Amino acid sequence: MDVCLSSKQQPGFPGEGLSSPDGWLEAEEETVQKDGTNGPSGDLNNIEPSLHSLQKFVPTNYASYTQEYYLFAGKKIVIQESIESYGAVVWPGATALCQYLEEHTEELNLQDAKILEIGAGPGLVSIVASILGAHVTATDLPDVLGNLQHNLLRNTVKHTAHLPEVKELVWGEGLEQKFPKSTFHYDYVLASDVVYHHYCLDKLLTTMVHLCQPGTVLLWANKFRFSTDYEFLDKFKQAFDTTFLAEFPESSVKIFKGTLKWD
Repeated sequence: MDVCLSSKQQPGFPGEGLSSPDGWLEAEEETVQKDGTNGPSGDLNNIEPSLHSLQKFVPTNYASYTQEYYLFAGKKIVIQESIESYGAVVWPGATALCQYLEEHTEELNLQDAKILEIGAGPGLVSIVASILGAHVTATDLPDVLGNLQHNLLRNTVKHTAHLPEVKELVWGEGLEQKFPKSTFHYDYVLASDVVYHHYCLDKLLTTMVHLCQPGTVLLWANKFRFSTDYEFLDKFKQAFDTTFLAEFPESSVKIFKGTLKWD
């Protein structure tokens, strides 16, 4: 989950608790740091030493983390989360999208597909896509990237054919410089719970449009909470040929497929 503000500067979480989503197994007891020097629970010391050289971003020093467990694609996935940041929590749209990818892997032809995830947060969707065989680029705001990369490395090294890449992406900023259309082409762009009550929806749509070229399929899963979510959907349909794919009534999540309209 990404926005144009720092994820630590965002307003409080939407009026809902952090319910256990589909795919969730269990949570370890929360570990609170005793000082600011020890790093997060489940930090890099819990990753084998050979992976330290791959960790290019340092996880944010939140006061506490939890270890959450999910089961997708036959794998137990461990995600380090913190409720101190929108971008460090797995939201309902992510688990719904993971379930959809898992159930439609062959139909989507994910093996060796090139995928970019917008607002990857703690990385669950990118991890599942990697396990299912895709080349994945996971993107989010700078302060989210450390925890995102930590989770990706922990769950994909020696478990996936292609090691996912982590890149900074601020919606609507420097798109052609960082993701030039002449160089970057993706089979799929994935997004989950990127639409909620924030002020960057136009920049989000601009980013989606930029990242999609002929042949790119955008899969967007979202829990619909506010009237602005439906207003964004209307604008999305103006830019993309849109197909409703699935709904998860227990979590109010809907999944849409979009292909960019071309004049």
